[in-house]
Formats: sequence, structure tokens, C-alpha cells
Amino acid sequence: MPVATARDRTLKLARRRQGVTARELTDAGVHTQALSRLVADGEIRRIARGLYRLPDHAMTEHHGLAIAAAAVPHGVVCLLSALQFHRIGTQLPFEVWMAIDRRARQPALRYPPLRVVRYSGAALTEGVDCHRVEGREVQVYNVAKTVADCFKYRNKIGLDVALEALREAWRARRFTMDELEQYAGICRVQHVMRPYIEALIA
Repeated sequence: MPVATARDRTLKLARRRQGVTARELTDAGVHTQALSRLVADGEIRRIARGLYRLPDHAMTEHHGLAIAAAAVPHGVVCLLSALQFHRIGTQLPFEVWMAIDRRARQPALRYPPLRVVRYSGAALTEGVDCHRVEGREVQVYNVAKTVADCFKYRNKIGLDVALEALREAWRARRFTMDELEQYAGICRVQHVMRPYIEALIA
């Protein structure tokens, strides 16, 4: 393939909101040398392992989630990052908190920094919503599941964070009690959460 054609095709794909992966470029017939040349010339930018975009690409507030989701496609945004995504509480994590299967290989990602939490069974698969972020599909736990997770992992994130999430999400009517009880059961934190829920609805 002529270099000009490879360049044009690469730039066209990199112009998309989700950028382009190295695999997509290979499938499009773009040789790795053409890709390396474009990166060296500053015409496209490597933003994560195997993910490229145009240098002037506009980033959203959830840019890190989009990159993490592209690098860890089976991961689910959880805990502090899910709270931030849902605009609940005051947490502003510098890491992307991501749930992966307990048997999955540890992801290797320089940017953004990842905080991996191992889940299994229904705790991993239930309560997952898909959102489009910068053109990519990002899996995020819904509000009720996130609140239940916060109590399950209260030793990691702090009980104060879990209580703040519970109170704020309930006041904003972001879940029903039936939903919360369902996910509390899945996460096995019904007994832990019960006194706080009773105080909340008293």
C-alpha cells in the first residue's frame, strides 16, 4: 500500500471520537511502519497502549474511563470512579477503579493509573450499565450496585465514603430500596447496611 494511502486511512480512523486501535489499523492494511512514522511526525498521538488519536482531539471529563475501557474491555468501572461518573459524593479519584474477574490477568496500562478490584460471580456481572464515552462503550456499575459495593469494600475506600454515597444517592432518588436490597444481597452486605438504611428511612 502506498505510504500516502496508509497515512490518509490512518488519519481518517484516528479522527473518530473513539480513536483507533493498532489492531484496527492492521485490519485496514496499514503497516506498523506507517503508524510509527505518523506518531514520530506528530500527526497522531499514542494515548495508551495500542490506542491512537489526533493530537487536537477534544477530551471529555471521562477521558480516563474511555482509555481504560479500551485497554480492559471486560472490566467494569466501579467504586470511587463509578461514584464520580454518576456524580455522587465528593470523591475525585486520580486512578480509574475497575472491577475485573478474580482469575483475569492484571492489566498493564501506564495511563490512566488503574486501581484493580477483583470480583467474581454475580458481584461482577450484575448491575452493569453500558455508556458511550468518547465514542467507546464503557461498562459502569449502576448507582444501587455501586452503593452496595462501597459497603462491601468499605475497608478499602472508607465507611464515610459509603455513607456519603448512600445518603446522597437516596436523597436524589437515584435508586429504589428494592434495587438496593437486591444488590446488597448479591454483595452480601445486607446485615452491614441494615442499620444505616433503617436510620435513613426512619
